[in-house]
Amino acid sequence: MGNEHNAEGNALGGQTSIGDDQRRQGMTATLTPPPAATIPAADERCDRCNAAGKLRIVLAGGGELVFCGHHANKYADDLVKITVDYTVEPDFTWRGSELIAKN
Repeated sequence: MGNEHNAEGNALGGQTSIGDDQRRQGMTATLTPPPAATIPAADERCDRCNAAGKLRIVLAGGGELVFCGHHANKYADDLVKITVDYTVEPDFTWRGSELIAKN
């Protein structure tokens, strides 16, 4: 019997758990942040209505959403709650920018 411990640091009492050890070895120790948002490309469309994209938001889980100007402003109150990063077309003013600046 050695001084073996499970993932929580509790002694295993002589039991070994090979599966846990294999999972631990397969994990990376570093978490990578979600990619930074980029301005929507000219061919990208709104996820809501398929109009030209004016706003791109990055979600905490790393996903991205693109919205037209109308839907970006319509849903701004909700979008700022889930947005980690965002970019807007240079000719577009997103109402959510003001909401984020206030927080």
